[in-house]
Amino acid sequence: MEKNLEVLPLIPLRGITVFPYMVLHFDVGREKSIVAIEEAMLNEQKIFLAAQKEAKIEEPEEEDIFETGTICNIKQILKLPGDTIRVLVEGESRGKLTKYIEKEPFLKVEVESLVDEDGIKNNKCEALVRSIRKNFDEYIKLSGSIPIDTIVTLEELNNPGRLADVISSYLTLKQEKKQELLNTYEVEERLQKLLDILINEVDILKIERKIGVKVKNKIDKVQKEYYLKEQLKAIQEELGEEDEDKKELAKYKNKISKAKLPKNVKEKALYELERLKSNGGYSAESGVIRTYLDWILDLPWNKQTEDNLDIKSAREVLEKEHYGLEDVKDRIIEYLAVKKMSNSLKGPILCLVGPPGVGKTSIGKSIAHALNRNFVRMSLGGVRDEAEIRGHRKTYVGAIPGRIIYGMKQAKSKNPLFLLDEIDKMSNDFKGDPADALLEVLDSEQNSTFRDHYLELEFDLSNVLFITTANSLENIPRPLLDRMEIIEVSGYTSEEKFHIAKEHLVAKELKAHEIDDDKVKISDSAIQLIIDSYTRESGVRSLERKISSVIRKAIAEIMEKDKKRIILNSTKVKTYLGPEIFTYDKADEEDKVGVVMGMAWTGYGGDTLPVEVTVMPGTGKLELTGQLGDVMKESAKAGYSYVRANAHKYGIEDNFYKEKDLHIHAPEGAVPKDGPSAGVTMITAIISALSGIKVKHNVAMTGEITLTGRVLPIGGLKEKSLAAYRAGITTVIIPKDNEKDLIKIPKTVRGKINYILADKIDIVLENALVKNE
Repeated sequence: MEKNLEVLPLIPLRGITVFPYMVLHFDVGREKSIVAIEEAMLNEQKIFLAAQKEAKIEEPEEEDIFETGTICNIKQILKLPGDTIRVLVEGESRGKLTKYIEKEPFLKVEVESLVDEDGIKNNKCEALVRSIRKNFDEYIKLSGSIPIDTIVTLEELNNPGRLADVISSYLTLKQEKKQELLNTYEVEERLQKLLDILINEVDILKIERKIGVKVKNKIDKVQKEYYLKEQLKAIQEELGEEDEDKKELAKYKNKISKAKLPKNVKEKALYELERLKSNGGYSAESGVIRTYLDWILDLPWNKQTEDNLDIKSAREVLEKEHYGLEDVKDRIIEYLAVKKMSNSLKGPILCLVGPPGVGKTSIGKSIAHALNRNFVRMSLGGVRDEAEIRGHRKTYVGAIPGRIIYGMKQAKSKNPLFLLDEIDKMSNDFKGDPADALLEVLDSEQNSTFRDHYLELEFDLSNVLFITTANSLENIPRPLLDRMEIIEVSGYTSEEKFHIAKEHLVAKELKAHEIDDDKVKISDSAIQLIIDSYTRESGVRSLERKISSVIRKAIAEIMEKDKKRIILNSTKVKTYLGPEIFTYDKADEEDKVGVVMGMAWTGYGGDTLPVEVTVMPGTGKLELTGQLGDVMKESAKAGYSYVRANAHKYGIEDNFYKEKDLHIHAPEGAVPKDGPSAGVTMITAIISALSGIKVKHNVAMTGEITLTGRVLPIGGLKEKSLAAYRAGITTVIIPKDNEKDLIKIPKTVRGKINYILADKIDIVLENALVKNE
């Protein structure tokens, strides 16, 4: 018997035992079971069904469920009145429950799949199979409840284990007997038990048939049915009970009339209600119509919250909940001011772009709080199906609306703040491109008539305040990017991180750990040490984790050593967190030949990038090391060509490229490096190495160059400046075209760094090389 392990949702069954290869449907009403089915539909539609030992138990525990059950495939689900789901399943194989993995919000278990071996093993097995076939034929004839063509189907089965399971599923037995057959893993033993049961059941059916003949002569079947139906009808009339279908139709009609739906939506709802009436209560189409009507009635077609137009109050909320992010706060205040004056402004569509952990998502919650709007978040990371945005058409089995409409249902108002997280992480496949589907959603001129494929009705999204977040703009399609207002949220300076930690993070973590600030107090020097030596990021996510770590360790020390109070200073932080993890590159204390401090932008902010060049006797080879990317290699080659073309200008021998080899190296060779901003650094280092002139140790530079010596602009100037500031650099050479970006650099940094603007490489060299040489 083959065995393998699977992790599946579990549904405990009451009074039902499912066998492998058995197809049946059953109704599910328990909340956990409904969630388990939804989970299974999202993951290969496989589920594990096991019977309860006692059917009356409403919330079964581990000991209340049989270990042996059946791994099944869900074929169809149908929504019924009263929050009940009808499920059609097909048994796949026996399963033995080995471990409970989760109990909330549904039961998730590890199951050992048990598959019977093919073929008949011996003569005894052959004899048992023949006896079972013979007795089952007789059972079918006597019972009259099994179709005669079942015999033909069974004749085609050569697997004895499967034959036993199929026949077991047709027998009308008590649950204990069925579970006993399911628990029997060995095929030969199972065949023997089944044969014993069949012989016993055939004997009972023979006796029942004799009794049935006598009863049939006394009571005519048609008269009995007529009598019972009339009797039931009379009882219902006497009690004043209406038919369930009529009650449901009246309930829907009442909801539609009270819902204050737009005219076209109300007409559609009434049309679907008529279809439900004509289809009857238990048809497959009725379940689809019910689900559709529920969606229409749950959506906020005309419900909306009242905006808080008190600008001072909104500013106070934003300032209280978030430090920094001034551009975002100013844009929201501008929106409120204009809306207060005109009262007809559509919701803006903002895109917050910046490194991880700078507060892009959390500022969305703060804005919703400040505006008094409901907040909905939808993560787009990994979304690659257009139907995720626009929904599935109703003609598909299991169709549902897209996540935009689902979010509006969650919001319960037509003017929420809708946060679309990680918009740059979307992808696409053969099912369509979700970015294209977002073009209508994120267009203030079109989204007033957004049409979901499932609803087939226009829904107004113009009052929604959409905020999207991204780490980079490179992966966002240009047409989609054009529809959004870009706000760059750059990394925090060390000083900003200090204020965020002191004013927000420490209090948040103390509250999360339920400890008073008089028991654990963190000094300013400790916070600064964590920022400088234990985190290296643009945001504060890692900083928050480190603060949480030292607080936990302090609580542990208080409990273990029975202390009343702990003050976390620099020494304590080092004791708790161990040796310092990060040390920033520091500027050299002396001028050197062929060593230039460059600057780089990374996903975690800025960093310094020293470039070293050494000259050796040779034949003119150019060696590049340090895991340089293609762009940086091109910068080095362009710089080398510029120096060859202008060697005499810098006092370099014209034929150096024939007699000397150059080796350009970027330290930390294990770290890949690339980007279009190292050109000036490369050229300065090459000229210094060939001419023997030293480079000023307190100068850093950034910029790309051309073969004619022009200096081209770069990005990430703020992050690069922060890195230079940390390294102790006092002079930074930047492209002249980046002068406009200086305003974004914090005043604390701008006041301590001398910025030199260069549009040609000569200006760079004039300020970088030691003049008296």
